[in-house]
Amino acid sequence: MGLKDLMKSKRAEITSVPAALVQSALLPGLEALPTAVLVIERRTLGVAFANAVAESLLEMSRRQLAQMCWPDLFSDSDQLISTIDAIAAIADNRFNATHLDASLERTGREPLHVHAIVGYLEAVPDYVLLELFENEQQLRTDREERIHDLTAVNKQLIRNLAHEIKNPLGGIRGAAQLLEFELGDARDLREYTQVIIKESDRLQTLVDRLLEPHRHPHIVGDVNIHEVCERVRALILAEFPRGLTIERDYDVSVPELRGDKEQLIQTILNIVRNAAEALKERIAAGDARIDLRTRIARNVTISKQLHKLALDLHVIDNGPGIPEDIRDRIFYPLVSGREDGSGLGLTLAQTFVHQHEGLIECDSRPGHTEFQIVLPLSL
Repeated sequence: MGLKDLMKSKRAEITSVPAALVQSALLPGLEALPTAVLVIERRTLGVAFANAVAESLLEMSRRQLAQMCWPDLFSDSDQLISTIDAIAAIADNRFNATHLDASLERTGREPLHVHAIVGYLEAVPDYVLLELFENEQQLRTDREERIHDLTAVNKQLIRNLAHEIKNPLGGIRGAAQLLEFELGDARDLREYTQVIIKESDRLQTLVDRLLEPHRHPHIVGDVNIHEVCERVRALILAEFPRGLTIERDYDVSVPELRGDKEQLIQTILNIVRNAAEALKERIAAGDARIDLRTRIARNVTISKQLHKLALDLHVIDNGPGIPEDIRDRIFYPLVSGREDGSGLGLTLAQTFVHQHEGLIECDSRPGHTEFQIVLPLSL
C-alpha cells in the first residue's frame, strides 16, 4: 500500500471521537501541562485529544484536529513513515518512549519544526501520547542560513552599486566646477553649480560608507570586549551628556576574543547610537536608558558550527521600538526608521559581525528593543 492509500484508509476510519475513556482518565492532567500534547488512536492514527497548548501551536481548534489523523499534519513523507512506525512500536509496548524531529503543516504558513516524544499510555493501551516541543535550534539554523545568504547578496549588491555610482559622480562634480569657473561673476547661476557640487559630495560620502567594510583589511588581535563597550559608552555619553543613562552589566569572566577591535567598536557604536537616536523623546524627559550586558554562552551553534564558548552581548534600550513595517528589514541597506537616517549603520554592523563568524539578531517591541551579538570565543 502506498503512502497516499495509507493516509486515505486511515482518514476514512475516523468516526466520531472515541475519546471518552481517554478524557475521563487523562484529560485533567494533560490539559494542565505547559507543553503541546496530542493523544493519538493507535488503529486509525486519529487525533483523539489535543490540549490548549497544542491548539495554539498548531493553530487549529480541537474540533478541527478531531477530524484529522496524524498523517494529515505532516509535510515530509519520510518523517511520516518513521512516525507511524514509532507509534505502532510504542502501541505494541516494545519500548516506553521514543524521540524524533518532524515538520508539521500549518495552513498558509511555513512548516512548524518540532521535537516530538512518542509515549506509551499504560492506562489506555489503544492510544499513544505525542508531546511536541517547538524546535528552536532548527528555526535558528534556518534563520541564520537566510541571514547569511541575504548578507552575501547585499554585500555584492552594495559593492556593485557603489562603484557604479562613484564612477560618474566624479565626472559630474568636475563638470560642475568647470561650469562654475566659466560663469565668472554670475552669482545667481553659481548657486546652482554649488548645489550640484554639494550633493555630489554628499553622495560621495554615502558611497564611501558603503565601501568602508571592503577597503580595510580584517586586522585580528586579542580584544577585551569590555574595553570596547567602555569606549562606546564614553563616546555616546559625550554626544548625549544629559537625560541618558548607560548601565553596565558585565560578566568579568568573559575572556578576550580574537577579532578586529576597530570593527567591533564600530559595530557596537552603530547599534548604541541608533538606540540613542531613537530615545530622543525619553532623553528630553530624562528617563532614557541603554543597558550593555555581557555573558558567556556555552555550546552555541552558529552557521551549523558548534562553539563550546561564545560571547553573548546584549544592547537593550527602553525606546519606542522599531517600526513594525521595517522590523524584518532593519539590516537591509538604506532601510531606516528615522527621516534623517542613512540606513547603513546596522548593515555595517551585520557585515562586521559576520566577518567575525558571529550572529546578530534583534527583538523589538514598544518600550524594549534588544540587539544580541554572539561571537565565538577561542578556548
